[in-house]
Amino acid sequence: MVDSHTGADGGRIAMLIDGDSAQASLLGEMIAEAGRYGSVTIRRIYGDWTKTSMKSWRDILSDHAILPVQQFRYTTGKNATDSAMIIDAMDILYEGAVQGFCLVSSDSDFTGLATRIREKGLFVMGIGQKITPKAFVKACEVFVYTENLRPEPAPPPAPRRATQKAVLEPVQTDPRPLLRKAFDLSLQEGGWALLGMVGERIRQLDPAFDSRTYGHRQLSQLIRSYPDEFEMRDERSSSGSSVVFIRLKDERPR
Repeated sequence: MVDSHTGADGGRIAMLIDGDSAQASLLGEMIAEAGRYGSVTIRRIYGDWTKTSMKSWRDILSDHAILPVQQFRYTTGKNATDSAMIIDAMDILYEGAVQGFCLVSSDSDFTGLATRIREKGLFVMGIGQKITPKAFVKACEVFVYTENLRPEPAPPPAPRRATQKAVLEPVQTDPRPLLRKAFDLSLQEGGWALLGMVGERIRQLDPAFDSRTYGHRQLSQLIRSYPDEFEMRDERSSSGSSVVFIRLKDERPR
C-alpha cells in the first residue's frame, strides 16, 4: 500500500457490496481495508437471497454487522442487484450521512456511480478482482484488488506452453516508470520529494497501484528495494513525527 492517501481520513464511509460478484471469503479483509480510510458505519450487501449461490454470504454476515438487501431478478439478463445498489448509494449520497463510499464489485456498471460520487466531492474507493474494467478502476480515487487481500500468497502460476493463450492481461512487473513519474510531479527544491506527496501522486496516476502487487506492504519498502535508483532520508518534524524524503540518485545536485 502507499504510505499516505487522500480520502475520508477518519470520516464515515458507506460500504456497499455487490453480492453477485464479490468474494465472501474476503469479507473481513475488505472491511479492514475500507477501515484504513475512515469508519465503516453503513454496511450493506445486495443480492437475491433466495438463490443457493448466496449461501456463502449468509453464513458470515452477522459476524460483521452487514445488512443484507433483497433484490429479486425480475427479468432475464437484467442485473437488478446493480440497480438497487446504485439507487441506495444515491440516497445515501444526498442524505449527507457519510464522507466517503467503498464500492465492492468487479462490474463496470458502477463506473457512473463512482464518477458521480467524486463530482459531489466525496471520497470513493473500489474493491474488486483484477478483471475489473479499467473504466471503473479509474473512476475511483483508490482501487484495491482482492488478489492483494488474500491471507496467503497465491502460488506462482505454472509455466505456460507456447501454444497456450493468455486469458488475462499480464500484471505490470516494473513499477519504476510510475514511481519516477510520481516523483517528478512531487519534486521540491534540492531534488528531494516528500514520500507522502509521491504516494498521493501515484494514486492520482493509477488508483489501482498497490505496493503489495510487487511484494511489499508499504511504498517506502518498495522504493528501498531499488537502492541504485532512489535515495531516502528521514527527518523529524517540529512535532516530533518522522518525515521521509526521496530523491533520484541520477539527479543529485552537482
